[in-house]
Amino acid sequence: MVRVRFAPSPTGFLHIGSARTYIFNWLFARRYGGTMILRIDDTDVERNTEASLTSIFEGLRWLDLGWDEEYRQSERLELYRRMAQAIFAKGMAYRDFTPAQAAEAERSGAQGTWLFNSGMRELARQESDRRAAAGEPFALRFRVPRDTERQIRFADAVYGEQAKSTADIEDFALLRSDGMPTYHLASCADDADLNISHIIRGQDHLTNTFKHVLIFEGAGVAPPQFAHLPLLLAPDGSKLSKRRHGPVVSVTTYRDAGFLPQAFVNFLSLLGWSPKDDREQMSERELTDAFSLEGINRSNTVVNFQEEDPFDPKAVWLNAEHIRALPVEDLAARLLPFVCAAGFQVDLGKMTRITPLIRERMKLLGDVVTVADFFFVDELAPYDAAELIPKKGDAALARKVLETAAGTLASTTFAHDSLEAAMRGAAERLGIKAGQMFEPVRVAVCGRKTAPPLFGTLEVLGRDACIHRIGRALEKLKSL
Repeated sequence: MVRVRFAPSPTGFLHIGSARTYIFNWLFARRYGGTMILRIDDTDVERNTEASLTSIFEGLRWLDLGWDEEYRQSERLELYRRMAQAIFAKGMAYRDFTPAQAAEAERSGAQGTWLFNSGMRELARQESDRRAAAGEPFALRFRVPRDTERQIRFADAVYGEQAKSTADIEDFALLRSDGMPTYHLASCADDADLNISHIIRGQDHLTNTFKHVLIFEGAGVAPPQFAHLPLLLAPDGSKLSKRRHGPVVSVTTYRDAGFLPQAFVNFLSLLGWSPKDDREQMSERELTDAFSLEGINRSNTVVNFQEEDPFDPKAVWLNAEHIRALPVEDLAARLLPFVCAAGFQVDLGKMTRITPLIRERMKLLGDVVTVADFFFVDELAPYDAAELIPKKGDAALARKVLETAAGTLASTTFAHDSLEAAMRGAAERLGIKAGQMFEPVRVAVCGRKTAPPLFGTLEVLGRDACIHRIGRALEKLKSL
């Protein structure tokens, strides 16, 4: 039975790298009919914040990829202490009463790193028990085998066979002196207790895995299958960092800008994984059916944002493709909150009529405010009267076109086909090209030359608004 977990720490907003880890776990679980577990690693009380926890849940819920089971490490402390005690009882851990390990540290590792405190490691059990009973604080450390050098090995589904000598692994802590578990102990105890079958996490955890193999061994538990994911890098080659790169690496930044969750999931899925058939735009179902650990690359992946543009061009392109693929009613409902947040009063019915006209012009949902603002206001923003003049025409022609258009619209049925027929007929009567007729009208009713299809726009705006705006345009022409 496939059982995977995503284990964020509530010490900051949901990072896009963490979101990708969640997505890969979710896709793997769904592909093989397994269980997706959310485990909040909240034992670091000093660094945990409620705002971070809120951000994590907001981001995950926005992704719209649910989980099956949920746990919090802060509610499972007894489990960790039991595992630590079991390892200690086997003689595979010892109490370290040293206040600061630097005082008597032995630097015997390959890089001269701290490995263990010989005085504590070799302390007689009777003396250790006496000092503990007297209330002297201690950390509990794993007794890494040192009598004979040994290779700790594991097979990683992405990076292949991994090995590290015990001579280069320090006697790491299982419990801190305040009795709280370390990340290493709590993570392994949970993975064992929850029967996790595959640990899919970032490549920055690869070196931790040697310690985790030792903990599983000490607890008498077979370790899960490991799969470490390539890192996400900034364009300058540095690791994407909350501290260095700020909101650009936060999931909620993408949400607030108007990315569709399915497009964002599509984009993140392609960072370090490939379906091997050159597909890029993929639905949730297609991603699930194609996903495998074998498709994960070893090379780190660059997220191509710029200082002036926080979003990778491929992410924006994919979002535009997913926007165009949405049913009109669904897209309208997603656009409405952005319109209302901008201060416009629009109902869902009108938004549904506007949406087909602007869908091809949007890359992000937030674009609706600039692409369609003229639909939502009573008076247009100021524009240059010269914009009203058609190609190969002058102000006099613009005036004649707008006066004719006003009269035509006053007596025409306000439906797309009727409006088109009437406006083309008016152009013929004036002896001008259709484009010369349409250009001044488009600018008059939209306030710009680049706008959605004219006749659908006229229909949505309605007779009164169109005639009023043409009248205001005629006033503008007096200044030329």
